[in-house]
Amino acid sequence: MGLFTKDIATFDDLFLHQLQDVYYAENQITKALPKMIEKATDGGLKAGFQTHLSETEGQIKRLEQVFDLLGEKAKAVTCPAIDGIIKEANEVAGEISDKAVLDAALIAAAQAVEHYEITRYGTLVTWAEQLGRSDIAGILQQTLDEEYATDDKLTAMAKSKLNAKAEAVTEPA
Repeated sequence: MGLFTKDIATFDDLFLHQLQDVYYAENQITKALPKMIEKATDGGLKAGFQTHLSETEGQIKRLEQVFDLLGEKAKAVTCPAIDGIIKEANEVAGEISDKAVLDAALIAAAQAVEHYEITRYGTLVTWAEQLGRSDIAGILQQTLDEEYATDDKLTAMAKSKLNAKAEAVTEPA
């Protein structure tokens, strides 16, 4: 079922498709985060990624709860957007040899993921409310709040030290 295909005939279909999209995204993120944890050199960044991995696993469980409330089986549909964001992050991280610059790049990659999730969950919360499913909207809002909090933590970490460390790196003579 593609976003602009005949498989989506109703608003309910569209809502379900977006749930399946974000379900796929969250599962891909749980595969990407261990690699980011391994590559990160700053202890605070590593810990932040580990915390977010645990949160993401909880977010997947919440999505499964939402599918249950809808009487649907939890199912993912491929999300080219998250695949592209993760692919780009892997490519950029693979090209950086300086640890300080790598950490700054990892934060940027993580924030790209967070911003994607914020847009999806924000839309889903609004749509759930529109569909009269405040129960589902409340569950999705919990995840949206976590995504905003993670983005704020990443911004604070970048501004407080990691971007400055990366900026201080100069070309080898």
